[in-house]
Amino acid sequence: MRVFATLLLAALTCRAADADDAKARIRGIHDYAKQGPSAIPKIQPYLEDRDKEVRWAAVEAISEIGTQRALDPLIQATNDEEESIQVRAVDGLVNFYLPGYLKTGIGGSIRRATRALKGRFSDTNNDIIDPYVSVRPEVITAIGRLARGGVTMESRANAARALGILRGKAALPDLYEALRSRGDIVLFESLIAIQKIRDTSSGPHIQFLLRDLKDRVQIAALETTGILRNRAAIPDLRQAVRNARNDKIRRAALTALAMMPDEGNRPLFAQYFTSKDDGLRAAAAEGYGRLGQASDLPALEKAFQDEEQMGPRLSMAFAVVMLGKHELTEFSALQYLVNTLNSRLYRDSAEPLLAELARDPQVCKAIYPALRKPDATREEKIRLLRILGRTGGKDTLPVVEPLKSDSDTEVALEATRAAQNITARLPRKPD
Repeated sequence: MRVFATLLLAALTCRAADADDAKARIRGIHDYAKQGPSAIPKIQPYLEDRDKEVRWAAVEAISEIGTQRALDPLIQATNDEEESIQVRAVDGLVNFYLPGYLKTGIGGSIRRATRALKGRFSDTNNDIIDPYVSVRPEVITAIGRLARGGVTMESRANAARALGILRGKAALPDLYEALRSRGDIVLFESLIAIQKIRDTSSGPHIQFLLRDLKDRVQIAALETTGILRNRAAIPDLRQAVRNARNDKIRRAALTALAMMPDEGNRPLFAQYFTSKDDGLRAAAAEGYGRLGQASDLPALEKAFQDEEQMGPRLSMAFAVVMLGKHELTEFSALQYLVNTLNSRLYRDSAEPLLAELARDPQVCKAIYPALRKPDATREEKIRLLRILGRTGGKDTLPVVEPLKSDSDTEVALEATRAAQNITARLPRKPD
């Protein structure tokens, strides 16, 4: 008994010494981090430490230091066997290409991080890098490997989210594999990533999820199918409208159909154009707009004037502009869409509708005066610049460039980004 007590005391003493030693190593990492990027080579060896708290401190320090020199160590850290270290490494990689992303990450210690990670996937997921940003292939490969086979469903879902943010097209096979997961959170984040990457060849890979029994997954699959314009899925979408378990699913299915002009969908649009459900009326109106039949314009103009609910009225305005009414006058449909960019509740609905309309060069040019108005609001400028950055061509640059010196720094920054995105799309001059 005395021998056992002696051995136990020795083990406890050794464990306490190891804990003290780990704390000392962590303090050393924090001291190194104060030196900035030059300290990364000194911190990197701690990524192999036997203590996960030390490894966490190392990956946290490297990700917060950032810079190009942090990428290789963070790629290395994605191989760690600890869930939250994998997640922090991925977040650090994303943060390099999307500065500020770490602020939405998983906390400042491994214990807090593990707890916080469980609830982070209820957050909105609208982050995405600008088209002109180029991501190193090794980064996409490392994150794709985690989406396919991270240590937990949470780390896989986090990797899938990152691939969408980074437009990781090369990792689409990893996302397709992730769609075979039994974890709803992985399925959902993988579908959103595929939405953001927007490779139309992805459509057939998600079609089997259009009948998923989980509402969140089915709705995401329906939305993604519409965004990818997978016309092969139109019969499935029609069936989903007719057999939907609830109105949320029916709205998502009808909205997806509305994204793909097909006269065979007209009966469904007619059925729901006067529905009591705002979302179904909105989807039907957008569907009519994309069908492109001028004969539908009178009914849509009347509906736009009579509609009292802002959501469907936006969709009706979209349809009216889609069918050729491009004037930007006080009470016009296009001006209504622009005005709604000032609405805290509906600006995120108006912006994508305007962005789609602005793909038409005539609509794009019709928007220019809204940006040049002396009384254009800050929110209008920022969001119109974002839209033009995605849709504008060479003739858009003279409209955008003057706002790079706007007195509002956020407007000036958005104008700079818009100009960079437009320039990135222009044909390169031969050397």
